[in-house]
Amino acid sequence: MPSHKDIITSLDIGSSYIRMVMAQRLPDGRLKFIGAAETPSVGVSRGSITSLEDVVSCISETIEKCERMTGMRIDRVVVGISGSNIKTVFSKGVVAVARANSQVEDSDMERACDLAERTTTLPNYEVLHVLPISYNLDDQKNIKEPQGMSGVRLEVETQVVLAMSSQIKNLTKCIYRTGVELDEIVLSILATAEAVLTPRQKELGVAVVNIGAGSTSLAVFEEGNILHTAVVPAGAGHITQDLAIGLKTSIETAESVKIDHASALGDNISKREEVDLHKYSEEEKKGSYVYKKDIADIAEARMEEIFSLVNQELRKIDRAGKLPGGVVLTGGGGKLPLIIDLAKRVFQLPVFLGRPVETNFAIDKLGDLEYTTALGLVLWMNKSVESGGGLWSKMTGFHIGGGKVGKWLRSLWPSS
Repeated sequence: MPSHKDIITSLDIGSSYIRMVMAQRLPDGRLKFIGAAETPSVGVSRGSITSLEDVVSCISETIEKCERMTGMRIDRVVVGISGSNIKTVFSKGVVAVARANSQVEDSDMERACDLAERTTTLPNYEVLHVLPISYNLDDQKNIKEPQGMSGVRLEVETQVVLAMSSQIKNLTKCIYRTGVELDEIVLSILATAEAVLTPRQKELGVAVVNIGAGSTSLAVFEEGNILHTAVVPAGAGHITQDLAIGLKTSIETAESVKIDHASALGDNISKREEVDLHKYSEEEKKGSYVYKKDIADIAEARMEEIFSLVNQELRKIDRAGKLPGGVVLTGGGGKLPLIIDLAKRVFQLPVFLGRPVETNFAIDKLGDLEYTTALGLVLWMNKSVESGGGLWSKMTGFHIGGGKVGKWLRSLWPSS
């Protein structure tokens, strides 16, 4: 049986499902995925916790399922965080190169990132990640990796990702009440990108769009670096709500109808084709028919709105219609029929479904769009372990032990 120190376990807390993935780090550095589990989510809305007890119960159930599958006890997790309260701020840090020979070291880059972090403060928010975009070394601009180069003045431009203090505290409480420890808290969309984007796509310029139930997350990469992140407060779950209102039926019936009949485009659907709601619920009267085109039109309107909001984020950074790598769609909402066609129309870019880059899975469900974030969290944590800290630790925000998670824990529970 593998040692616990060689195990990485991720937790993706979504508005519709809580998902977990477990992997073993092999001696040659590869990952062997050995477990995956999911539980319907209760107590989460748009990425934020609305009921601690419900979320603790759902996480505990997911842990138990994964432990039964693997025969191993789970004692620590890396967890994703998302939601419309996530904020990103651009910040710069400038330092003098420390070495007498003016050669840039990793420590200089870390100091510059530290300064960029310290100059970024928002009331009631905490820094999750400091993501370097580019460096300037004296008069040399837009340097990606200045290590080993010579200069006197090193400047870094970063994107600082912040989460509400209360959101982090509540998430931390939930994890610890299940009896497991917390390795790191990672912005979910960054983890998703680890799973579905290739280095080539990141170099060309690409946007990854994760369509969750309660929100839609965006990350834009260019020249290999992160350029922009954002969260749109609408997701595939809003299609269900729209259908419930438009069809005058229950949420449960609307969800089933969405899965069976919704489409992102209604152009080619016959206006005469009907769906019997009584088939989905005995509460519906016999002969309660609705037009399939109406179902598609409702879904199309909501998805077009979501994509338009994402496109607004691309316009903010002057990348609307300008990403050669296109748009990569993932998350449960990416399974909606004809969603690629609608996305191409809105974004005016190539559009692809974001299947995991790694495809050698013994567990079939890991290839599903819904598992990309949980899978990516494992990949992210593996990079963190391999790096041993350093500059990568500036990108990962909250850590266990003496780091920020440890400080949160000391603030949450009084010492005995």
